[in-house]
Amino acid sequence: MHQGLPQLIIIICYLSLLLLLGVFSSRLFKGTREDYQVASHSIGPFLLLMSLFGTTMTAFALVGSSGEAFKEGIGVYGMLASSSGIVHSLCFFLIGVKVWKLARRHNYTTQIEYFRDRLNSDFVGLLLFPILVGLIIPYLLVGVISAGSVVQSLTAGLSPEWFPATDASGEINRALHGGIPPWLGSLVICMVVLVYVFFGGMRGTTWANTFQTLVFMVLGVVTFYVIANRLGGQDSFLANLQALGESVPLNKVTRIEMSQTKFFTYLLIPLSVGMFPHLFQHWMTAKSANSFKVPVVCHPLFIMIVWVPCVLVGIWATGNLIPAKPPLPSNPNAILAFLVKTQTGQMLGGLLAAGILAAIMSSLDSQFLCIGTIFSNDVYCHYKGDVSDKEQVFLTRVFIIAIVAVTYLLSLGNPTSVFALGVWCFSGFSALFPIVFAALYWRGLSAAGAISGIFAAIISWCILFWNGLQTPGGLREFHLELPLGDQRYEIMPVVVMVASSLVTMIVVSLVTPKPSDEHLKRFF
Repeated sequence: MHQGLPQLIIIICYLSLLLLLGVFSSRLFKGTREDYQVASHSIGPFLLLMSLFGTTMTAFALVGSSGEAFKEGIGVYGMLASSSGIVHSLCFFLIGVKVWKLARRHNYTTQIEYFRDRLNSDFVGLLLFPILVGLIIPYLLVGVISAGSVVQSLTAGLSPEWFPATDASGEINRALHGGIPPWLGSLVICMVVLVYVFFGGMRGTTWANTFQTLVFMVLGVVTFYVIANRLGGQDSFLANLQALGESVPLNKVTRIEMSQTKFFTYLLIPLSVGMFPHLFQHWMTAKSANSFKVPVVCHPLFIMIVWVPCVLVGIWATGNLIPAKPPLPSNPNAILAFLVKTQTGQMLGGLLAAGILAAIMSSLDSQFLCIGTIFSNDVYCHYKGDVSDKEQVFLTRVFIIAIVAVTYLLSLGNPTSVFALGVWCFSGFSALFPIVFAALYWRGLSAAGAISGIFAAIISWCILFWNGLQTPGGLREFHLELPLGDQRYEIMPVVVMVASSLVTMIVVSLVTPKPSDEHLKRFF
């Protein structure tokens, strides 16, 4: 069979299955705004776990972590995966449960509705809308760019005449030559996600996330097992793991290339889940507070199941058991797909391709739906006034189409490192974390304090992002140095962002009037 064709056939079948799922879920749509946006608050523990995990385990976790591990070593796991398992569950418990209770009590469907009501300030909503959308778009780009890279790598050799692939010097890139070009692969993925989100809303998105989470977790374990056995060349799986570990350079199996301060300041980045708009919306879909028990307990275990294989596969690619090195540094997003294609058969490679795409799409759908919901609820309906459920659902769908189009067009530029793009996106949401935590637990938070903290967060993010673009190493290599005595310590930019937001919020809140006690009784 023609090289790349089995993978393409399996990918098409998988995408068709998702389209059918979207059409089926639309038949259960009740026609109301609440059902389209938050599934009528009917999601139980298992579906909540699957949807939360699916929407947090993005291309950043699969595609990005493998490429970053190839370059930085096994320390990538400690930087984000192990800390994320703990921090994410704490956020689900400390923030998610309270958000759910307030949403049921006051009928919220977005986080902007909550902040506007909690702070008794209309300006907070106007300020947060462009910031949240602006930070979500890089997050969406992570998925769209990764989807195109994965499809191209796994279908390489399909049609060299139609789809030639060259590198920056004009030479043919053998690893990608003949594969579906990224612009076409990304377009197809965007269209499939758009269809089942458009028709199915939150119910369709939750079911699709559940299905896709199961797919990429099961196939991820299969990927790990097959690649380990193919590369190790030993009689047993454990012997293969040992052989692969011994083949990897010492600097890749330790944290020797990462400073301690840089490593530990990464711990602030997982706080971003506390302000992700799409997670807010998923929290609000829960049937009861008890629905959060399973996600809080199981989420760290699921992270380990996904991240460990991806990181190990990335560092194995640096060892001397790989006959041909992955296409780096020209396309760091193609590491995982490259190893899947070169170390597995065509049929299994196609199935694993479906698993990778499942992880990518399970995050895109929630974010597309969330942005559409925020626009219809917090911009159009809030200022127009009386809007029917039918009109509001229509507006949500229209804005979803618009944001999909914008994201796709932006993805046509030169793709950057998925890991770097993800880190900067998460850093922006982490900088806003003090605002949501204070809103839920501190009665002394004032509207002026929250607004000032938001401004401090986004201004510091923009300044540091611009500085990162100007450095020779780009966004991926950019870090700050903290001078203490005779030593200078590397720290991640997120430290400055979180500190500026936190300090500004507290100082301004202490010197400005807070909402009345009567108003605060509604929230505490």
